[in-house]
Amino acid sequence: MAAPRTVLLAGASGLVGGACLRALLADPEVVRIVLPVRRPLALPAGAEARVEQHVVDFLRLDEYANLFEVDQILCALGTTIKAAGSQQAFREVDYAYPLEIARLGREGGAHHYLVVSAIGANPQSWFFYNRVKGEMERDLLALDYPSTTILRPSLLLGARGEFRFGEEVAKRFTFLTPGPYKPVHADQVAACMVQCARADLPGRRVISSAQIRRGECGT
Repeated sequence: MAAPRTVLLAGASGLVGGACLRALLADPEVVRIVLPVRRPLALPAGAEARVEQHVVDFLRLDEYANLFEVDQILCALGTTIKAAGSQQAFREVDYAYPLEIARLGREGGAHHYLVVSAIGANPQSWFFYNRVKGEMERDLLALDYPSTTILRPSLLLGARGEFRFGEEVAKRFTFLTPGPYKPVHADQVAACMVQCARADLPGRRVISSAQIRRGECGT
């Protein structure tokens, strides 16, 4: 049986983050869930007993250092360049915020950092998206958490609030996509992330999209 633990979840309003919140609430060993949010979220019935929402300015996270005094941090923050509006804004959400959260968590005593990255993440990549994800991974590992888990899903599927043409195409032609790059459902990513948090193994691990689809997580 896993030990009772406290968790901070960043990105709870997103596709993977929302699924993570539901999975964490289903885990009786998670006794406290801290949600830093831009605006309050509608929570499932009864969630208030374990969930603390805090409206924060992500550009001034150091002013909320006490929120990061938890056992584990799950980071599901992410956007697209189109949604962010520019490469600079994208980098802020997918690089700067996850690293600042990781830094504050490490200072607050968190021992396990779990983050959603992306397939193809590489700090040397010619592609801006993959390069930013790779730089985030590289600099996260430099913080030397006792436990670090990086998930690298391929294209995410799920019920989004907005239409994404690329995802619709991927759904129709997934049978043509090579195995490692086949789309993966957000619920699978969240389940894998929460399973890894529950296992709470020491060391560093990178979980591929294929492993996420097969449920090979947390071992």
